[in-house]
Amino acid sequence: MTKKIVNPVLPGFHPDPSILRVGDDYFIATSTFEWFPGVELYHSKDLEHWELLPSPLQRRSQLDMIGNIDSGGVWAPCLSYSDGLFYLIYTDMKSRTGAYKDSHNYLVTAENIEGPWSEPIYLNSSGFDPSLFHDEDGSKWLLNMLWDYRSGNHSFAGIVIQQYSTEKRRLVGPVTNIFKGTELGVTEAPHVYKRNGYYYLVTAEGGTGYEHAVTIARSPSLFGPYEVDPTNPVLTSHRTDAYLQKGGHGSLVETQQGEWYLAHLCGRPVKDDRCILGRETALQKCYWTSDDWIRVEGGSSPQTEVEIPALEEFLPQQEENVDDFTGENLKHHWKSLRRPFTSDWVSIKEREGYLRLKGGESLNSLHRQSLLARRLDSFEAEVETCLEFSPEYFQQMAGLIFYYDTEDHVYLNVSHDEEMGRCLGIIETTAGKYEEIVRKISLPEEGPIYLKGIVNRERLQFYYSTDGEEWEKIGGEADISHLSDDNADYIRFTGTFIGMCSQDLSGAGTPADFKYFHYTTGK
Repeated sequence: MTKKIVNPVLPGFHPDPSILRVGDDYFIATSTFEWFPGVELYHSKDLEHWELLPSPLQRRSQLDMIGNIDSGGVWAPCLSYSDGLFYLIYTDMKSRTGAYKDSHNYLVTAENIEGPWSEPIYLNSSGFDPSLFHDEDGSKWLLNMLWDYRSGNHSFAGIVIQQYSTEKRRLVGPVTNIFKGTELGVTEAPHVYKRNGYYYLVTAEGGTGYEHAVTIARSPSLFGPYEVDPTNPVLTSHRTDAYLQKGGHGSLVETQQGEWYLAHLCGRPVKDDRCILGRETALQKCYWTSDDWIRVEGGSSPQTEVEIPALEEFLPQQEENVDDFTGENLKHHWKSLRRPFTSDWVSIKEREGYLRLKGGESLNSLHRQSLLARRLDSFEAEVETCLEFSPEYFQQMAGLIFYYDTEDHVYLNVSHDEEMGRCLGIIETTAGKYEEIVRKISLPEEGPIYLKGIVNRERLQFYYSTDGEEWEKIGGEADISHLSDDNADYIRFTGTFIGMCSQDLSGAGTPADFKYFHYTTGK
């Protein structure tokens, strides 16, 4: 008996999926970019229900992103398993504008998917989207796209391969360019699979926007030459009206029964081709032709409903969307910008029953913001928090934020005004332009302030209360469609996050205490 799943299986910001099966367990790793801890991991047994696991890169020694640019950091992880170990390959992208890209590639391992994960082994910096292929003879091979910064050359210069030595813990031997790509260009995200005597090279092409695609080539030799699938691309949303747009960046998995699935990223625009939830993860069922090419069931356009096999039902205990900050540790869904959860800026123990955020740097900072947020993963949502905060200067702020990056965010904040005292306002930054869309509303000098935001697709309405029962609107409906990959002069890659933050631009580190954070989703 079979059933169907509805895509995306991982809604909200979950790009660049790498899917893996070990025995009866399925895992997906996705990119996190500047959000810490690095790499999001999910576990399932039935391909329908996915449990969020602890992120593997939780130490600054594994991932030091202080100063990383927006949409830098962790790009396109690759998860694999061999010799009783999980292998995780990832890029820490340090710079990405102009001609150059500083893309440092690392490897960590763990015996258990939930860790502890090892200290990183540096691999190379020649390009991004690295992956590790374990061949049948026990050899291991690193693949990545090659970045060519020179004028007149295509910057996406092909897929290169080099052997990895487990004994020497480094890359060894020659570097070989095995595939220059197809006419779609922008060849990246390589993964290799071996079946029926062929090495299959899966790549992403066309760029990671609306022309994105999954392409496949094969060869009897790992080093090529590779024969391009005559019906490429295997999957794309380009020039279709598919609900799931931007289809591309795929990886394959075989079930226990010999069925094949493709995990890929996608996007769902809400307005003017803008995807406020970012790039998400979907699954497509595949089949093999008589002449050994793989195809997506239903055609090359991503399907919204997909048949899955009758696997053991998996009902994981999901994290609650209500957080009263009474646990020993922060929930897995919480993320910070660029830095670990350390007691010098964040604590759930310093004041029992509260999340304390000590005022950090500004919302423009690439270094030490005091911001804790989670993904927006639904087009309809309501978020609410209760803040206790006593600012003494206008440079001290705290509140509820809808955040894409340093260039785009909307912020309902409590601050201080020399004439009004404690006050409430809304700051919106669009494409780097700062605007106070609600300048000042006077608040009582003491007591908690309740803050709420209600999202309906691209519209956001803020509310506030002094008792948590009687709510008042503040400002009009804000258009948050600029909180998307698609509203920038230079390409970017994350999605909308919602959370709490605190700034103290005087440097005094004034604390803000949050009693709870409630997140309710709709469609």
